Amino acid sequence: MTTPDWLAAGQRHVWLPYTQMKTAGAQLPVVSASGSRLKLADGRELVDGIASWWTAAHGYRHPHIETTVERQLKTLPHVMLGGLAHEQAYRLATRLAALLPADLDHVFFSESGSVAVEIAMKMAVQYWLNQGERRTRFLSFTGGYHGDTLATMSVCDPDEGMHGMFRGVVPDQFVVDLTPDSVDAALEKHGAEIAAVLVEPLVQGAGGMRFHDAEMLRHLRAACDRHGALLIFDEIFVGFGRLGEALFACEEAGVTPDIITLSKALTGGTLPLSATIARDRVFDAFLSDDPAKALMHGPTYMGNALACAAANASLDLFEQEPRLDQARAIGALLAERLEAVRGTPGVADVRTKGALGVIELTRMRDSDWLKARFIEEGIWLRPFGNIIYTTPPLTTDLDDVARIADVMVRVTRE
Repeated sequence: MTTPDWLAAGQRHVWLPYTQMKTAGAQLPVVSASGSRLKLADGRELVDGIASWWTAAHGYRHPHIETTVERQLKTLPHVMLGGLAHEQAYRLATRLAALLPADLDHVFFSESGSVAVEIAMKMAVQYWLNQGERRTRFLSFTGGYHGDTLATMSVCDPDEGMHGMFRGVVPDQFVVDLTPDSVDAALEKHGAEIAAVLVEPLVQGAGGMRFHDAEMLRHLRAACDRHGALLIFDEIFVGFGRLGEALFACEEAGVTPDIITLSKALTGGTLPLSATIARDRVFDAFLSDDPAKALMHGPTYMGNALACAAANASLDLFEQEPRLDQARAIGALLAERLEAVRGTPGVADVRTKGALGVIELTRMRDSDWLKARFIEEGIWLRPFGNIIYTTPPLTTDLDDVARIADVMVRVTRE
């Protein structure tokens, strides 16, 4: 691999994500990207099978997003939302409210998915405090992942990844199996303490790509209503067409949460932006003559004009181009091709939903070897835990989807 000067000089200074820096090797130097392809410094191209952690829904450098951001850069790259307003944020909030079901109408912007979830948690706690009731804990689920900041770690699966080492530092929450019986038992016992129930609808993403059905979400909605708890849907992974049936999982399931969080594909993988969106009854609990009942939160770059312009352009593409059809076509092909590895020794399960394909192993023997083999085959995949998965851009050519799936099967067999 060619090592550019900037990589050689900078690699001792850049602290990488999820990486033991003592043993970290050189990272792959990407010099450009287009469509579903990443071009490396030595001229090789990789088919991106994970859309840069599921963000690049329209592929890289879609001309509509690119020209929109360039135009915005020349007029207004950023202005604080404290006391000032700009068109892109206000247009985006209006459009998101129109796309989401029921009265999910009140949009609070931030810059990352973890922060969007923290804001949702803060909203939920203050919702109760503003009404004179102290509910400060959350119910979440094994296999769930909601971020790496201190508060969001508390609602992730405590036995997944690094979250367990922070016990005693992060708040203690109720984390149970995602089953009707577990939900009912937790709410019966602790309902008076629980501000909200937090779930990734239909697919739990970075905690293991675990699937559940709409009936489970309907049960959650009914249980929350019985016990007065708010229901938060974290759609940072599944939102914006990834699952193929609707733009949002809440639409597909026919269940409306009280708060929803969005990020990842919101800007089409171009700029950091997230949104925490609440229903009327949550928003109304903050309306008061008492300044202390306002939501006292304000990320510096919230509603950044460049990011909001990218998000508006991304929504244009969801309206004008056949993303859901593309997601369904990717899903059908993945289901067909990945099935070939079912029954292979060491394979626990094969599952697909929309533009998401998963091979679950009984155990991960050597993830570094897997990553290297995929690169040798011209595919960029990043296995974790005990799963090999693909979440390609929704615009990925079906020949490339077939190539990704076939390589996954072949390397898994190896």
